[in-house]
Amino acid sequence: MIWIILSVCCSVLVSVLLRLARGWSVDARQAIAFNYLSAGLLTWLLLRPAMPSVQQPASVYVAFVGLGVLLPAVFVALARSVTTAGIVRSEIAQRLSLVVSLTAAAMLFGDVPTAAKAGGMALGLIAVVLAIAGRRDGSPRGASHWPWLVFVGFGVIDVLLKFVAQSGTSFPAVLLSAFVLALMLSLIALLASQTTFTLRNFGAGLVLGAANFANIYCYIRGHQALAAHPSLVFSTVNIGVVVLGALVGIVAFGERPGPMRMTGLALALVAIVAISLA
Repeated sequence: MIWIILSVCCSVLVSVLLRLARGWSVDARQAIAFNYLSAGLLTWLLLRPAMPSVQQPASVYVAFVGLGVLLPAVFVALARSVTTAGIVRSEIAQRLSLVVSLTAAAMLFGDVPTAAKAGGMALGLIAVVLAIAGRRDGSPRGASHWPWLVFVGFGVIDVLLKFVAQSGTSFPAVLLSAFVLALMLSLIALLASQTTFTLRNFGAGLVLGAANFANIYCYIRGHQALAAHPSLVFSTVNIGVVVLGALVGIVAFGERPGPMRMTGLALALVAIVAISLA
């Protein structure tokens, strides 16, 4: 259970670091770019991926490029979401992005959900709408579209990861390849915009990447430790992140979710349990 607790804490830590970046004069775009450097190195050192064969279908390469583009883009959206819409809304959007990936799995991979899972997915969508819609908690105008981008973006990333995994490539190899490509494309974009790189942003990126990788690594170890109970790991991590993220957002950052958002939070927890037990 310690791996699950660590995964939850590291996931929320990523959002906290993104929330604090502006106050620490950190350029989130640079930090996100350099995060893939430390995350990639840790993936190489601790997961020891076997490099995938270059003889892959063209569709797999398209998915890899999609991951390379979406990983930093959605990470930037997450950074904007936690700073404008808050950690509570952002964590709900990120965790319930599984509704997008489950819907795509039914449409693209023939993984038709059971009635119970479909009900959980419907509840999840309602929860996202209640948690994200409106400006009743004093968030700035335009803040709502960032959580929606997080919701859709992480769902699409999950779909692409599943698609590449179905090609027979091991998950560590997929992860490392995606991190390397994301780093390269992020640096190219920053250089094209004539960004001035600083040591502060570089260091912040390495710390962010370590937290990002630790979240993934602890989640994998949690599944390994509880191999006979994958639904328990899935539900506990997702519920833990939503609850801890809400507590941190409310207590540490003074976020004030109104009744509608609290209802969305409650429905999100019910939806996660329903999906994991289906």
